[in-house]
Amino acid sequence: MDQRILDELRTIVGTSGLISEPDQLRTYECDGLTNFRIMPAAVVLPASGEQVQQIVRVCHREQLPFVARGSGTGLSGGALPVASGIVISLARLNRILAVDIPNQRVVVEPGVINLHVTQRVAAHGYFYAPDPSSQSVCTIGGNVAENSGGAHCLKYGFTVTHVLGMKVVLPDGELVELGGNTLDVPGYDLAGVFVGSEGTLGIATEITLRIVKRPETVQTLLAAFNSTDEAGAAVSAIIAGGILPAAIEMMDRLSRDAAEAAVHAGYPEADALLLVELDGPAVEVGLLMERVKAICAECGAWEQRLAQSDAERAVVWKGRKAAFAAMGRISPDYIVQDGVIPRTALPRVLREIEALSAAAGLRVANVFHAGDGNLHPLVLYDRSIPGQEHIAEELAFSILKLCVSAGGSITGEHGVGREKQQFMSVMFAEPDLDTMQLVRCAFDPQHIANPDKVFPRPRLCAEKQGRYEPHPLETAGIAELF
Repeated sequence: MDQRILDELRTIVGTSGLISEPDQLRTYECDGLTNFRIMPAAVVLPASGEQVQQIVRVCHREQLPFVARGSGTGLSGGALPVASGIVISLARLNRILAVDIPNQRVVVEPGVINLHVTQRVAAHGYFYAPDPSSQSVCTIGGNVAENSGGAHCLKYGFTVTHVLGMKVVLPDGELVELGGNTLDVPGYDLAGVFVGSEGTLGIATEITLRIVKRPETVQTLLAAFNSTDEAGAAVSAIIAGGILPAAIEMMDRLSRDAAEAAVHAGYPEADALLLVELDGPAVEVGLLMERVKAICAECGAWEQRLAQSDAERAVVWKGRKAAFAAMGRISPDYIVQDGVIPRTALPRVLREIEALSAAAGLRVANVFHAGDGNLHPLVLYDRSIPGQEHIAEELAFSILKLCVSAGGSITGEHGVGREKQQFMSVMFAEPDLDTMQLVRCAFDPQHIANPDKVFPRPRLCAEKQGRYEPHPLETAGIAELF
């Protein structure tokens, strides 16, 4: 990178806020998906929204690609750097700026850890509902980029449901405000467009979140089954019975064994476990839990345990949330996938995943948000065996195709990033993808904000291609829409 640009960036963030040494840059060469690795030209660590704006203005002037990054826990290569560009790490923007309990709002910077929001408001009887398994380390900014979910999003909704407004630095360096302080702001839902855009439309520097009142009662049931067919049938029957749990999670034998080895949660020796959590008024929860237990028994549950204390609940959840990391106990390497299917298709799709696993000669562990059909199959392999990594990748992609053919999606919460670009064309026709690109070009005609992500092939805006036949969205400029 030109020394002149490095010097300008150093002036903005200070010497400690600029990383350009190769050994230090390796920390940023990938996110949680380690299959893809690219060294950026430099990393900058701004300490304020104003510094973010100054950095982006430099990038816009120099047509320098940039990738925003939180904790780097993403699992789709969304924070993969561009070799000729910079990474803008938001780790230092980690302040909770305001807590407004009467209006159920919290204002945060993007580097705030997800779990810290709940910890900040817990004493007032509130919590922040989106709870990814990585919530103790992932950031709100990253959650916004990927529209992250979590176990309790079955009832409470994903990140987009809980973001009221944002201050956003556009790819030309302009600061705009999307949304507001209320649940329903008039006009186009540009905040909804931005959440889940994977860093391709700009950088949120301030985020207003909605918090939720903690329910009167929470009950957590652990049910053991002899097969994922039985457990899947129980999931469908619970939802069909008009019951909306706060969460329904499923673990198969492999994921159960890995979690138990790591956490020692005391899980039953079962081929499938269901974790069902209900919350709300005490009387209602008590009655509904009896119905859930009856449904599980009818579907073949041979053991059911109702947690008797917050401590017991915590142990049950600790095993589930540790499942991804625990896979290292049973396999040296693995690929985490993230597909969605209709929950009524759970038994059939899980059987087909088992058949694909047998044909490939590799094990697949399943641990997932069963209530909304968000699968997280983990393809286990050994990188030291020549060719096995590629077999694992093909198996993972076959599972995604299976999800789409079942009427589902290629991602539920991990995002498209670099990993799943080619599968966007499996779900969307070319006119659909072209329409999405119009939105991207309205925000970023120079194509410098997290370029080469999400779309299945290079789709440069007309201005970048050197042939400019303007579309109204591109000529208006996104700022004029606010």
